[in-house]
Order: sequence, then C-alpha cells, then structure tokens
Amino acid sequence: MNKEYSGVDKGLHWATALLLVTQYVVGFTMPAIHKGTQPEILINTHLSLGALIILVVLARLVWRLIHPVPPLGGEGPGMMMLVSRLLHGLIYVLMIVVPVLGWANANARGWHVGVWGVIPLPDIRESGDPLGRKMGDIHMMCSYVLIGLVSIHVLAALYHHFVVKDRVLARMLPSR
Repeated sequence: MNKEYSGVDKGLHWATALLLVTQYVVGFTMPAIHKGTQPEILINTHLSLGALIILVVLARLVWRLIHPVPPLGGEGPGMMMLVSRLLHGLIYVLMIVVPVLGWANANARGWHVGVWGVIPLPDIRESGDPLGRKMGDIHMMCSYVLIGLVSIHVLAALYHHFVVKDRVLARMLPSR
C-alpha cells in the first residue's frame, strides 16, 4: 500500500490550513461585535470563510471515509498514535463546531450566512434567539482551543521531522 498521501489529501489539507490562517487574520482584524453591530466587509468575509471552512472540512471527511489514511509503517509507540488520533479528531470536530457556533450567533443577530452571496445557507437560529447569542461567546472560546490544537499539530509535525526524523511531515508536503 502507498504510504504517501494523495494529491487530493494534500490539496484539501493545505486549503484548510490556508482558510484557517486567513480566517484568524480576518477574525482578529474585524471590528468587535456588540449589540447593534451590522455586518460590514470584514464581518461578511469572516462569515463567508466560516461557511467555506465547513464545506471544505466536510469534503475532507467524505474523502477520508473513501480513502483512509495511508499507514506510515513502524508508526511509533501506541500512546503517540492514540494522542495523534485524538488530536486529529478534536481538530476535525472543532473545524465544524466553531463555524457552526458563529453561524448560529450570526443568525441570532439577524444576519444571514453564505459564501460570498453565491451559496446561501439556511438560518439555524432565529433572530433575537438568546441561546444563539450565547453561542458567540462559545464560538470565541472554542476558536482559541482550535488555535491551540492546531499549534500542537504543527509542533508535532516539526518534532517528527527534526527530532524523530521520520516521514510524517514529508508525506503531507507537496511532491517535488
């Protein structure tokens, strides 16, 4: 069995990484959202990126179901593999949960979510819904947890590359 990730795996991985980095840059530079805030270009971009992240992550999950992760061979201690699977699972969950919480919060504020006006998404909370408004706070907290988990993911990949000197990082890099 091939131990390398496919071009689709790599493309979806790096597209997700780029979307997340862009989303956090937009999120940290957009104006604070308070009662009465109206969506402007950065807020609408943030909402669109969140919707796009959901779509790309769902595509990744479907692809992963059809094309399981290629085994590395000699994958290392069982605890390391368990932690790796747990970390990846939590990252996937949060890449869906964080944007859905933001989407619910946006709907509770009376805003509609879609991908740049091309792909409208249905409202999942009613305008004025108090639970939807609370979801904004949870969205923020979970986004910081996601940053932490992705940071651990990156550090683990660098650890494998520079300390363990295996192919964990190399097999996800673009082919030469």
